[in-house]
Amino acid sequence: MRKVIGIGETILDIIFKGDQPIGAVPGGSVFNGLISLGRAGVNTTFISETGNDRVGRNIIQFLKDNHVDASNISVYPEAKSPVSLAFLNEQNDAEYIFYKDHPHDRLDFVYPDIQPDDIVMFGSYYAVNPVIRPQMQSFLEYARNHGAIIYYDVNFRSSHRDEVMKLRANILENLEYADIVRGSKEDFEVMFNLTEAETVYRSQISFYCKNFIYTQGAEPVEVRGVGGWRRQYPVLQAETVSTIGAGDNFNAGFVFGLMKYGITRDRLEAGLSEEQWDKTIAEAQQFSANVCKSISNSVDPAFAEEKKRETNNFKYDE
Repeated sequence: MRKVIGIGETILDIIFKGDQPIGAVPGGSVFNGLISLGRAGVNTTFISETGNDRVGRNIIQFLKDNHVDASNISVYPEAKSPVSLAFLNEQNDAEYIFYKDHPHDRLDFVYPDIQPDDIVMFGSYYAVNPVIRPQMQSFLEYARNHGAIIYYDVNFRSSHRDEVMKLRANILENLEYADIVRGSKEDFEVMFNLTEAETVYRSQISFYCKNFIYTQGAEPVEVRGVGGWRRQYPVLQAETVSTIGAGDNFNAGFVFGLMKYGITRDRLEAGLSEEQWDKTIAEAQQFSANVCKSISNSVDPAFAEEKKRETNNFKYDE
């Protein structure tokens, strides 16, 4: 049975509307997607770290409650678990303030079992953080050598804009490890000062990775693939309560689609067919649209239950 292994930060998101808190949910870029996949019945493992405090204990229990293996979470007694404040505007898009002490990141863990065509998800600042770069790089090398599909969500926030030059080598190395790269219009504007999908792909991505997904909020999703394949997908229209987790769950849905339709690393390298792109992007959009209907960071139980029935019929290697 194929597995999904995620590596990234854990954080408690405190959500505000009109400057008043309306909820608090465990989160983190890769974390949110893995919770959705765990709810949907996918075999998932998360690698991260947290403090030995109330927030950290709640996050670990939340992983377990949602069927995500938390045995690779390092708990540090002297560390405080990170917190973010997410302020929703009138369009229910979020502006963030993060409270995290990055110099105390360590990332000590035992490598989980990885088999060919398992899927590794990584991204955001955690993926380029210089303090834990040696551990991240070693893990990515391990995953690639064991035949995993590596999915990289760039997710580079404007709060790190002044670090782009310092982190550029790590970013490019991540692109090289990746079999699929996804990023938002905002990510590439911050990193490369570019705002057009084709330009981003040709000038920054295609040399390292051929499979590229460019999201831009309510505007169409742009996809580029092996052999010059390209397509634009209109975004599913949905009533939006919060866009927190929309991109994270797009990732989860795409990974779900890779597993559902038996897409292997060899197939990705050879190039997906039009039908395979259509189906995997459709899954990504379903997951993303669902999470926008609430202030949760992950898909709701009813949606997950529906998807769980599909996991029993996952194909392998078309």
